[in-house]
Amino acid sequence: MYTPTNGESTDSQQLAHYGLLVQDLLSQCGTEEWIDDLWSIYTGYSIYQKEVGYNPRLSETFTTFKELVFFFQKLEKIK
Repeated sequence: MYTPTNGESTDSQQLAHYGLLVQDLLSQCGTEEWIDDLWSIYTGYSIYQKEVGYNPRLSETFTTFKELVFFFQKLEKIK
């Protein structure tokens, strides 16, 4: 767990904590695996939606998955 120092601002504390959460997430597997898993999840979700019918939030859900994929792609570039 992250322990802030006395001179740190709240923003820098939150950013450091966020960085640790991302580091923990990426320690589970690499960015390519996360991207593959996300598309597998989305594919399964899409198939499920066809079975249960119309979902007015389908485009919003796609956008969420797409943004998660972009997030992991950006992380890959940072590495």
